[in-house]
Amino acid sequence: MNREISKDLRINEQIRAREVRLVDEQGQQLGIVPTRDALNLAHEKNLDLVEVAAQARPVVCRIMDYGKFKYDESKRDREARKKQRAVEIKEVKMRPRIDDHDFEVKARAAVRFLREGNKVKVTIMFRGREVVHADLGRRVLDQLVSQVQQAGSVERPARLEGRNMILILTPRPIARSGPAHAGSEEEGGMKRAQNENA
Repeated sequence: MNREISKDLRINEQIRAREVRLVDEQGQQLGIVPTRDALNLAHEKNLDLVEVAAQARPVVCRIMDYGKFKYDESKRDREARKKQRAVEIKEVKMRPRIDDHDFEVKARAAVRFLREGNKVKVTIMFRGREVVHADLGRRVLDQLVSQVQQAGSVERPARLEGRNMILILTPRPIARSGPAHAGSEEEGGMKRAQNENA
């Protein structure tokens, strides 16, 4: 019920209606009562009378601890903001004639970024007349895509932009939970082996 309550509420003496449909602190309907009686009842319980449905006829009011409600609401908002993780775009830069070892290092970095839930912008940088051989850069990107396919997939295919060829990778949803599942499968296999031996 509390989650449906709007943020700007009239409370106690701010309520202008002459009578209200009253709900007590346990959520029990008490029927339609004069606003003054509802206020007295709330004050007797050291609680507030809060207008929760101003459009209803008569308006609906609830007896509650308004301070606690606002505190809980701000706490929920903070938790929700913590869970909203901004997706970052990490960049991996390479040359079209990259050394095998350097390629492996860059591929591992891309996999790590993807497993952390980030997108990866892969840039092949061409120098001078290298740009004429764009196929070399495309080959490197294809090799990288096949290397990281467990962790990510292509969001935007390779495109030549000036002297750079750019490809965007996005993380696979299962990529972050992959290692945990692998462990449980191993445990399952071990249990099956133990049962067979027993």
